[in-house]
Amino acid sequence: MAVSESRDDAEVTALSPGSRRGDEGVLGRGFRALSVGIVSVVVLIAFEATAVGTAMPVAARELDGVSLYAFAFSGYFTTSLFGMVLSGQWSDRRGPLGPLTGGIGAFAAGLVVAGTAGGMWLFVVGRAVQGLGGGLVIVALYVVVGRAYPERLRPAIMAGFAAAWVVPSVVGPLAAGAVTEQLGWRWVFLGIPVLVVVPLGLALPQIRRRASGAVAAGGDASFDRRRIRLALGISLGAGLLQYAAQDLRWVSLLPGAAGLALLVAAVLGLLPRGTCRAARGLPSVVLLRGIAAGSFIAAESFVPLMLVTQRGLSPTLAGLSLAAGGATWAAGSWVQSRPRAEPYRERLMTVGMALVAAAIAAAPSVLLDAVPAWTVAVAWGFGCFGMGLVIASTSVLLLKLSAPEEAGANSAALQISDGLSNVLLLAAGGAAFAALGGGTVTDAATEASGSGSRPAAFAAVFLPMAGVALVGAWVTTRVRGRQGP
Repeated sequence: MAVSESRDDAEVTALSPGSRRGDEGVLGRGFRALSVGIVSVVVLIAFEATAVGTAMPVAARELDGVSLYAFAFSGYFTTSLFGMVLSGQWSDRRGPLGPLTGGIGAFAAGLVVAGTAGGMWLFVVGRAVQGLGGGLVIVALYVVVGRAYPERLRPAIMAGFAAAWVVPSVVGPLAAGAVTEQLGWRWVFLGIPVLVVVPLGLALPQIRRRASGAVAAGGDASFDRRRIRLALGISLGAGLLQYAAQDLRWVSLLPGAAGLALLVAAVLGLLPRGTCRAARGLPSVVLLRGIAAGSFIAAESFVPLMLVTQRGLSPTLAGLSLAAGGATWAAGSWVQSRPRAEPYRERLMTVGMALVAAAIAAAPSVLLDAVPAWTVAVAWGFGCFGMGLVIASTSVLLLKLSAPEEAGANSAALQISDGLSNVLLLAAGGAAFAALGGGTVTDAATEASGSGSRPAAFAAVFLPMAGVALVGAWVTTRVRGRQGP
């Protein structure tokens, strides 16, 4: 159900007691403080993602946990699935303020646990706590956008979210690499929580004023216990499946089968009907989000490790290979936000997924010594431009197709598709990586001698993910209903 234009007009009128002209954009007088506040929250998340990704190869080696490398990423996404559903319920019934503050607190606590971990499994636990906080925060932010901004401004604020990644994408890897090399990887995790104070101070007062309170039908503030149980099921199922994929023993078939059964039941209950078969409209929007995010993130997670272990780059240079992606992602998001782009949104999304597939397929070319290492940076820049086109567009279409009282649940479904796809494709990629000896890669010195090189293990991650992204290009043709949204 589309959000009505009358509601949008009412919101603009309510927020514009004086001059309307100053409130026409997301940085106009009526929206400026809120926009700066919520974009600051995204900046925090961006610094975490870019900095932690740079430090992760060193952390995994020092904790003797390279074989569990995929767990460090998928552990985050597994618990975020539960956080997303909980946040959707919480936001629809009591407003987004609670899940946003609680999520930022859990996010910071997880960073502290990971930064002080003495072993790889405790490190994974810290990442899991982070994931719970991240799941709470991201859905709450979408609800804030859906409540506080009229439909015509939503593409612009989504572009603002993408732009918030630009500086962290450049500064984050450089800073994290320098800190890792000079002070140790732990300080990358322990230093980020201090950034929590600024986003809280900017965002929370405005959210309390403009987007707080319940909008659930009938004013029912109780939680849907069935959806909470399904959320637990999807998180537990994803965790079991990830464990089975990494263990690679016959005995692991049992937890793998149990995890798959839990996932199927939970997905059918939490995602819009028709998502798995790419039904037109909202189901395909939700499916596309998962395909795009899962294929790209699963591939990107292995880029720094590949460059450090196979090409001998330092953590700083490996992280910087992804730095340009922040700017091109923001550029792609800006392109889709232009009013003139609206009639061509579906075509832009198709082009975006084609760029993502090409970038992922090009990345393992650096396994050949004749190919310059900077090839990854160029390819990833194009891939991130495609992601900017696709990810922001799925967010815009979802809010357009959601009634006010459904914004939390539908935003949670979008993020569940995103997070679950990350878990499943990281599990598949991690299993292929481990099966082909990827867990034995060590450091640059060993790689230089050739004794630890496992290039096939990396190729087995990237090439299937490129195929998944190509499927996403087809799904983009089904995001609009037969009559259009």
